[in-house]
Parts: sequence; C-alpha cells; structure tokens
Amino acid sequence: MKNAELIYNDNCKKIYRDGDKCVKVFDENYSKEDVLNEALNQARVENLGLNTAKLYEVKMIDGKWAIVFDFIDGKTLQQLMDENPDKIDEYMELFVDLQLQIHSKESPLLKRLKDKMNYKINLTKLDATTRYELHTRLESMPKHKKVCHGDYCPSNILITDDGTPYIIDWAHVTQGNASADVARTYLLFNLEGKKEIADKYLNIFCKKSDTAKQYVQKWLPIVAASQSVKGREHERDFLLSWVDVVDYE
Repeated sequence: MKNAELIYNDNCKKIYRDGDKCVKVFDENYSKEDVLNEALNQARVENLGLNTAKLYEVKMIDGKWAIVFDFIDGKTLQQLMDENPDKIDEYMELFVDLQLQIHSKESPLLKRLKDKMNYKINLTKLDATTRYELHTRLESMPKHKKVCHGDYCPSNILITDDGTPYIIDWAHVTQGNASADVARTYLLFNLEGKKEIADKYLNIFCKKSDTAKQYVQKWLPIVAASQSVKGREHERDFLLSWVDVVDYE
C-alpha cells in the first residue's frame, strides 16, 4: 500500500490501486459483519460465470478492514456515457444486456431479496398502516430466485480498452424477483435527476425481457421505502414521495 493510488473516496470507504490489485479500505466504524458479508457475496458471484473482479483476501490495514480484488483497468460505463452522449442508446442496450445476464443466474446461498426488503421497511419511519400495506404488497409479489445485483448502475460497470465489460460492487447482491432490481435501478437514475434516462432504461429493459412496465412499477413503492433508510436526507424525502404513489401511467 506504500505507493498505492487513491481512486475513490466517500464517507465510509476508500479504494486504492496497488499495482494489479484494487484495495477497498473501509472506515473504522464500518461493521466487520458487513465487510465479511460483502466478501462472501463476491466469492459466491465469482462462481456464476460473469465478468467480475476476482477476490483475493480480506485483511486489516492500519486497524481498518479491507478487501483486495483484481484491479480492472478501464472506464466506467457512466464515464463513457458522459463522454459520448451521442452513444447513449448503444450504451443503454449494453447496460440492459448485462443486467439480463445477471438475472439469468441463480445462487441459492445468497440472502433473499424479500427478507432484506421486509427488514428495511420495518426500519423506516413510515406509519404502521403504510408499513403494513408495503409488507402485504411485497408478500404478494411472485417469488423468484434470480440473482439481483442490488446497486446496478452505470458506475458499477467497467469497460476495458478492448471493450470487455466487468460488473463490480456486489455488496448488496440478493436472490429474488428481477423486477425489484430493475425498479431500484430506475429509482437510482431518478435520484440523479435523470428522468429521461430512467424512462429510456425502463423501456429498453421491458422490451428486451418481455416484462410489462406496470409489473416493474408495482415494485417502486416497496423498493423506494427500502432504499430510503440508507439515503441522505434529501434522497430520503424524494424516495418516500414514491411510496405514496399507487397508480402509474
């Protein structure tokens, strides 16, 4: 780590390039359980045949937990979208194709998406009636076992110089209904104020997967409530505004 280059920094982790390795160093307040769970998720995903960074080790660096991966040299799909806005349709097609690859996989030892969402709905400050309605709607949704990335966005796709795509950051991966994963990606675009991109994404996904848009939209209040427990204050207010929306056009 002596000559490591800092390539990403937020309030809970720092990511360094150390030669041909990528080192994710977590804040000292980050729980050991969450670090080990992320490493375990990554190890399970590696067996699915998807392009992703290989996990090497989990260790302590200066009293902080760290995970060591392969370093993937390339640009994120988000960077490419920003640099080449005229290619947005092409990039979005690739983005959806990669997500469909993820959803084609199963990994029975992953945490269940429904369990995670039920837990997070209970953590919200929504009133008991709204929580009950959300739990009821969640329970009524079809039970699937598809791998769901859980934080699928263009920043978590790396494209190498030869055009090979890699899917990274599997901290939130679960098994469950793919449309919940799609609803979350749709909300992430909207959180960034990219409604046009969000709609384009949803239209392409629904066409490619032969999924009714209304089916994905049924997940939006559930996913928004679940996501709201971790967002910043302005994000929380925005997400909770989706919880009250029942009908979509």
